[in-house]
Amino acid sequence: MAHVDTRSDFAADRHLLRLTLIAAVLGVTSTITGAFLLYLIRVCTNLFFYGQLSSAMHSPADNHLGLWVIPIPVLGGLIIGLMARYGSEKIRGHGIPEAIEAILFGRSQMSPKVALLKPLSSGIAIGSGGPFGAEGPIIMTGGSIGSLVAQHFHLTSSERKTLLVAGAVAGMTAIFGTPIAAVLLAVELLLFELRPRSLLPVAIACAVAGFVRPLLFEPGPLFPVATAAPNTMELAGCVLAGLLSGALAWLLSTSLYKVEDGFGRLPVHWMWWPALGGLAVGIGGYLQPRALGVGYDVIADLLQNHLAAGVIVALLGCKAVMWVIALGSGTSGGVLAPLLMLGAALGALLSPYLPGGQPGLWPLVFMAATLGGMMRAPVMAAVFALELTGDFNAMLPLLAATAVAYGFTVLLMPRSILTEKIARRGYHIYREYGIDPLERQHVGEVMTKTVLAIEASADIGDVAARYFGADQKHRAFPVLRDGVVLGMLDRAQLDARNAQASKVGDIVAAQTQYLATPDETCRAVAARMAAHGLERMAVVDSPESRRLAGVVSRSDVLKPAAVLFEEEHRRETLRGAPGVMRGLLARQTPRH
Repeated sequence: MAHVDTRSDFAADRHLLRLTLIAAVLGVTSTITGAFLLYLIRVCTNLFFYGQLSSAMHSPADNHLGLWVIPIPVLGGLIIGLMARYGSEKIRGHGIPEAIEAILFGRSQMSPKVALLKPLSSGIAIGSGGPFGAEGPIIMTGGSIGSLVAQHFHLTSSERKTLLVAGAVAGMTAIFGTPIAAVLLAVELLLFELRPRSLLPVAIACAVAGFVRPLLFEPGPLFPVATAAPNTMELAGCVLAGLLSGALAWLLSTSLYKVEDGFGRLPVHWMWWPALGGLAVGIGGYLQPRALGVGYDVIADLLQNHLAAGVIVALLGCKAVMWVIALGSGTSGGVLAPLLMLGAALGALLSPYLPGGQPGLWPLVFMAATLGGMMRAPVMAAVFALELTGDFNAMLPLLAATAVAYGFTVLLMPRSILTEKIARRGYHIYREYGIDPLERQHVGEVMTKTVLAIEASADIGDVAARYFGADQKHRAFPVLRDGVVLGMLDRAQLDARNAQASKVGDIVAAQTQYLATPDETCRAVAARMAAHGLERMAVVDSPESRRLAGVVSRSDVLKPAAVLFEEEHRRETLRGAPGVMRGLLARQTPRH
């Protein structure tokens, strides 16, 4: 019988189709949810600042309340504190860290309370003047919906993660109209893997959300910008922009967690903290009204260079202080829109002094670089800025600046604004990942091929004396009947045998047996060994024939890890390089 190579580039099964269809529905659901969140923000804004029950678009900056504007964010913070204490504490924060924590440490399970209370609390926070964006809350809300749908269909934890992320990033697509950047956000921040089972449903969810979005939102880029093709002189400006944006990201992140520590030392319950943070928002909003709320109109003005330098300085200072204090108080709101505004403000302020003769380019570049450095997602940030503006001439400057900002923060900050919050809850996240070395090699490459086997008809006493006596050579032996593998026999099985058993085949037949094939990856077999507490497995040429091909042990399946260690740590000259990796496996003594 000819050998059939069953190895493929990806692991996929029929469940992938069902998961993708559910994700497509989530794309529609998250878009509707995003529209509802923006509707809720408009309603709350009109109630808090204008005393009207209306969904008309009004900026909180246009209010005529004078000093009475100060208590409004305090009232909003008080409501959120009560909702968090008596509803769900998970509504606190800006959404993305909570989604990451649920994915990595909560088996991607989220509650209906979060799906209901997160958009409501965010609508109140932003509608009462909170200097936040809607994207964090919609990521949390869309993720909650995806998790709940997965729980309804009794899916696995990995499948729940996929639908959680699909719902989350489809919501981001709805708010900003940036489907490609949303997929990259999933890849760089949320999925912690790159497999068809996750990438395909997420991409479909974002694509569907992008197609549905024009039915509920204004079509086209959110902040249209047009710049000329970049010249070589602007590369130096991009490097400087990346460094300064990285420094801004460091300053904001460090300040945020110092403020959070300060709130933690207050002798009052955390329920009251959002109200205290709201006081800073109210004072900042009185001094600089355009710093209140989401501020999409302000971002547009900054990108178009419509604001004077003095106004930009005041806006940058007020927005930064308001955002840091309010977010540090534990209220509900997103980080993307504030970061866009702060980065664009810094770029607009410095644009007259940067090279290239394109003042309009630098607010855009600083905006993307600040986002990329703060969130440690440079590719997402560059593409996000492209999709927000439709300005593809800016592609190279955006890529250069976001890469520099990313490098700056990676070298200077051990954790990002997202992972620092999770670390403070006792969890560590290592965000680097690559192809598992155990997936790069197959069982046939590491197994022991020359094997001493036992016939099933052998007497138990003879086998115990010959194979498990003082001269025992191996820990376990495969048992064969007519050349077919029955299973593995070790000393523990002999000691625990039924008193009526007389032949080796009787012992092995009474045990559940797990077999491997040469085409399986070391990762798949290692997972099976861990799940069933096995130290070694018989390898058969196929599940149908069950003809013995070898034996694989736990130490065998870990051999690729030794290869990776060699690749990571051994420094070689040109002369010593050839054959080092090829010989590594051969130098290890096989055992079974």
